[in-house]
Amino acid sequence: MEKEFLTTLKLQLPGGYVTPAPPVGPALGQHGVNIGQFCYQFNERTQELNGADVSVVITVYNDKSFSFIIKQPTAVYLLKQAAEISRGSGQPNKDVAGFITREQLERIAETKMPDLNTKSLEAAMRIIAGTARSMGIKIVLS
Repeated sequence: MEKEFLTTLKLQLPGGYVTPAPPVGPALGQHGVNIGQFCYQFNERTQELNGADVSVVITVYNDKSFSFIIKQPTAVYLLKQAAEISRGSGQPNKDVAGFITREQLERIAETKMPDLNTKSLEAAMRIIAGTARSMGIKIVLS
């Protein structure tokens, strides 16, 4: 017998370092989910990510149980790591926050391919390049 679906939650959390504090506690608590159990399971499955921001899709069922899917680290996190910056530009069209090479862009696109809605590496690179542009990161030819 299949469990009855209650809701789906999408959160961005630091891999391996989740606590019951916001945003996790309030998001799961209002649906009656055991927050401690979620934090333990999430931290176990993401301990190798060392704080990388990852998207997680949590499915909550009527019996207060849950399941979750962990996605790849966010494109923003990967771009900040590649450009070695702490944050993007406040005015991306005027100020440059950092630089990445085309090879770095390709590696990030390959990493994010399972989470993107494309099968083409070139299309994935264009998607990631758009994110970089909106952060003020310039792509340079090596």
